[in-house]
Amino acid sequence: MPLQDRISQIVTSAETHAARSVNSAQVLANWLIGREIFLAEQGGTERAIYGEKIIPELAKKFKSAGLKGLGSTNLKLFRAFHLSYPNLLEGAISHTLRDQFRLQTTEINQTPRREPEATSEEHPAPIRHALRDEFKPGQFTPNLSWTHYRTLLKVPRPEARSFYEIEALQNSWSARELDRQISSLLFDRLAQSTDKKGLLKLASEGHHPQSPAHIFKDPFIIEFLGLPESEKLIESDLESALLANLQTFLLELGNGFAFLARQQRLTLEGDHFYVDLVFYHTILKCYVLIDLKVGKLTHEDLGQLQLYVNYYDRERRAPDDNPTLGLILATDKNDTMVQYTLAEDQKAIFTSRYQLHLPTEDQLISKIEQELHNLS
Repeated sequence: MPLQDRISQIVTSAETHAARSVNSAQVLANWLIGREIFLAEQGGTERAIYGEKIIPELAKKFKSAGLKGLGSTNLKLFRAFHLSYPNLLEGAISHTLRDQFRLQTTEINQTPRREPEATSEEHPAPIRHALRDEFKPGQFTPNLSWTHYRTLLKVPRPEARSFYEIEALQNSWSARELDRQISSLLFDRLAQSTDKKGLLKLASEGHHPQSPAHIFKDPFIIEFLGLPESEKLIESDLESALLANLQTFLLELGNGFAFLARQQRLTLEGDHFYVDLVFYHTILKCYVLIDLKVGKLTHEDLGQLQLYVNYYDRERRAPDDNPTLGLILATDKNDTMVQYTLAEDQKAIFTSRYQLHLPTEDQLISKIEQELHNLS
């Protein structure tokens, strides 16, 4: 390697290490401040009245001393951080950070953590395949910045917060991407299609699709397209918008999707048919064909997608591929019609709604309850 490149590599590595150290130090400092405030509240017992007096008084003193970033809002946030992550320091933590803050505890694992890859405030060090063996949700990791933790604090349910924490690490989400997934209620959309055991796995292991039924959400949220809900919307506009925002669309689709083609032509005895979007799922090892509909799903749409799936299975599928999957994305659908149109034992065709705006939690719960009522 040329001398210039070696020196550049050293400088880049030093800058990365400095940024990583600053981010980790900020996370730990904020947690420790929150702990001190909590411990000051009646010797560690949570007393809201006493706590309400402590924080404003502290904020005034810090302001008089000229210390920035220690106003009432942030102090309350630091306290909430400690309460939401009481076991943050139980996992492995570097000697440098431990010494820096002079942590007086014997519970901290003495094994130093291996240095992670490049990191920044918005983009944490990537964990490409799986979480490190020693990591558990709720424990400190240098791969999440303070912005990530601040975003996670928006999630009140511990099981959902653990899920988003794991997914942010596994998928190297920026803080902005994490916020978008929380706002789109990803955990709730995945949770509605699983049982109690599956729900516990989501909270402790994240989303690991093991079967076709686990890779398709309902609904898909594609508010990032910025398209208005209008009767004038046509499928080609929807398709173009999705491809123009392909990276975000892949994030919404979930783990394992690789884009292959748009408007893939199939020719049968001179007749031409076109598959809107073609993907390959690297985890399930199969083609995934997506058909877009701007109106309500019809039984003709299901028959058309079945044609595409059959063609790919017989003409495109490799010997080591699993059976092709088909998904229709529509603005609305009749689940009973879908049930009676498709064979009872079929496992290849799926249907999902898409929404051009973010739902509220109440709207999503209402929709789930309505679907359960219809199925019963």
